Amino acid sequence: MTAAQTAPSPTPTSLPNRPLRVAVLGATGAVGQELLELLDERQFPVAELIPLASPRSAGQSLRWRDQALTIQPVEASAFDGVDVVLASAGGSVSRQWAPVAASAGAVVIDNSSAFRMDPEVPLVVPEVNPEAAFGHRGIIANPNCTTILLTLALAPLAAKRAIRRVVVSTYQSASGAGARAMEELRNLSRTVLDGGEPVSEVLPHSLAFNLFLHNSPLQPNGYCEEELKMVNETRKIMGTPELRLSATCVRVPVLRAHSEAVNIEFHEPFPVDEARALLAVAPGVELLENFEANRFPMPTDVTGRDPVAVGRIRQDLSEPNALELWLCGDQIRKGAALNAIQIAELLIQGPTATPGGAA
Repeated sequence: MTAAQTAPSPTPTSLPNRPLRVAVLGATGAVGQELLELLDERQFPVAELIPLASPRSAGQSLRWRDQALTIQPVEASAFDGVDVVLASAGGSVSRQWAPVAASAGAVVIDNSSAFRMDPEVPLVVPEVNPEAAFGHRGIIANPNCTTILLTLALAPLAAKRAIRRVVVSTYQSASGAGARAMEELRNLSRTVLDGGEPVSEVLPHSLAFNLFLHNSPLQPNGYCEEELKMVNETRKIMGTPELRLSATCVRVPVLRAHSEAVNIEFHEPFPVDEARALLAVAPGVELLENFEANRFPMPTDVTGRDPVAVGRIRQDLSEPNALELWLCGDQIRKGAALNAIQIAELLIQGPTATPGGAA
């Protein structure tokens, strides 16, 4: 029995087009704070906002839309009458509470890895596979940040020519490890500049003026958990279970934007100009390249912004059927909070919504 099947839900597949009761689970975290900001910025139809967090944070106050809201503890009664739950509190919390919220009639859009590979739970990037969202049974999974950014670049190309193989190297910011890791990067960078010895307490190694291979658990095949997330989630989102994909994930001293170097092999040649034209108009993508000036996407280009910037699209010199490209995207925004809210917006628009309309 899958996780989704343990909590059969009366929830309709779409959300009603009216002001909604919205719960944010994990409201005090980096992604939770971004969710609150985006709900306001995108004028999401909120009738009542219910911030939920651990008992440690319960009772504290936060401001949203000029309101002082009290953070509530997570308990079953907190989901009564809630239309949608935006969850970003970690896998163990989601496994415990998402089925409870779904049984209460809410749609749960979960940012953790708890349900991503559950065959009964849709894994959705609205610009890539919007139709999958409407097959939910109360829970929809938000993909891993690196996977979201990658699929935005792959999908427009795959719609034109089938992809044979993808090799990707990621350059992942501190934000992927949470707000405490971001603060540690700031503090340890000052320590190094002041001539001190940086000692990391949040990450396994100091990220100040340093980088290291991703610290998620290593698996028996030598890949880390983060790398296998990219493989398995990309296959599920794009509906290509046999896609050959290999990833190497690296943590780098950047605050909140991930970058990726991507090699894409097709079954036939793909003209660079054609690929560039497709990506230039792809929803959620911003083409940023100037070969004359050697100017391509950087983390600072996308920090605090919605689009995933793509550039340096070129022919692979070693393989006539392959292209190379580079991309950057804000990990907290499109890599997490924005994608979750776009899923909710898609459910309000209904199954006739187009991928472009969700961006």
